[in-house]
Amino acid sequence: MNLATLRKEIERDEGIKYEIYYDHLGYPTFGIGHFVKTDDPEFGQPIGFQVSEERVQEAFASDMESVLKDCSKLYSDWGDLPEEAQHIIANMMFNMGYPRLSKFKNMKAAIDARDWQQAAIEMKSSLWYKQVTNRAQRLVDRMNAI
Repeated sequence: MNLATLRKEIERDEGIKYEIYYDHLGYPTFGIGHFVKTDDPEFGQPIGFQVSEERVQEAFASDMESVLKDCSKLYSDWGDLPEEAQHIIANMMFNMGYPRLSKFKNMKAAIDARDWQQAAIEMKSSLWYKQVTNRAQRLVDRMNAI
C-alpha cells in the first residue's frame, strides 16, 4: 500500500492544523484529525495551543499504525484486497475508528465477496454517509470504480 498517497487522501479529508481545536463533536484535536488523548503531551493544553510540524507527523504516524492494525483485525485478508479498497477502508477506519466501522456488517460482507458496487451501496445507506457526505461520496465513487 502506498502510505504517502493514503496520507494525502486522509489529510485532504481531515485537514491539517498546527494547533489544538475542537472537532465537530467537541473533542480537542490537532494535526491531521488526532484526538488529544490523556497520554499525549498536549493533554490539558488550551484550545489554540500551537503544535509543531514534527509532533503532527509523529501523531499521524502513530494513528496510521493503529488504523492499519485495526483494518487487519477487521479484514483477515487485508493484504489481499485491492490497494484502492485498502485506501478506502483505511480512510473510513481513520474517520470512524474500529468500534463504528466494525458495525458495517453488510459492507464487510460485500467486500468479503469482492462485490464493490454492493459495498458502495452499503456505505451510502449509513448514518456516516449523512454525517460526512462530501467525504463519503468521494469514497463511494471510488468503491464503485473498483
